Amino acid sequence: MAKLYFYYSSMNAGKSTSLLQSAYNYKERGMLPFVLSAAIDDRYSVGKVTSRIGLETEAHLFHKDDNLFNIITKQNDEDSINCVLIDESQFLSREQVKQLGQVVDDLNIPVLCYGIRTDFRGELFPGSHYLLAWADNLIELKTICHCGRKATMVVRMDSDGEIISDGDQVVIGGNDQYQSMCRRHFAEHIWSK
Repeated sequence: MAKLYFYYSSMNAGKSTSLLQSAYNYKERGMLPFVLSAAIDDRYSVGKVTSRIGLETEAHLFHKDDNLFNIITKQNDEDSINCVLIDESQFLSREQVKQLGQVVDDLNIPVLCYGIRTDFRGELFPGSHYLLAWADNLIELKTICHCGRKATMVVRMDSDGEIISDGDQVVIGGNDQYQSMCRRHFAEHIWSK
């Protein structure tokens, strides 16, 4: 029986690496994974999922208004899909998370979503909000704060390396703009202001 999975964490926990390992495992067994990534994230390569450790695979891009059920159904009709893997799933809309539930329930294809749980203000991303509510399985991938505690939060930094607490929810960036922290250190920088 297929399920909807949400693998979540703060930044730098290896979400993309885990997705790439899953894709490799399916391919190694002669199965076909269908990999999707948010079109908004163009940090490394367009049309690829890339990890910081150098692994990558081809990916189909999704946009905020795409009907993922229709896209996956069409792809499954052309080539029987064994699994759907979604990188940057925090950028999914409420409707798209519902559509992924349809993929699981109506097409019996497992869907594995990988994404960040909260933004730099400690607020849920829309995709994460609905995946946390509706996924069959929730799996936390862990990383650490500079103090050694488990990092569950993310802070955003300006060009001078100063932590900021205002701005748009989505600003695409990497280690130059974001840092993972434990709740305690996040609170010192964000909640204490």
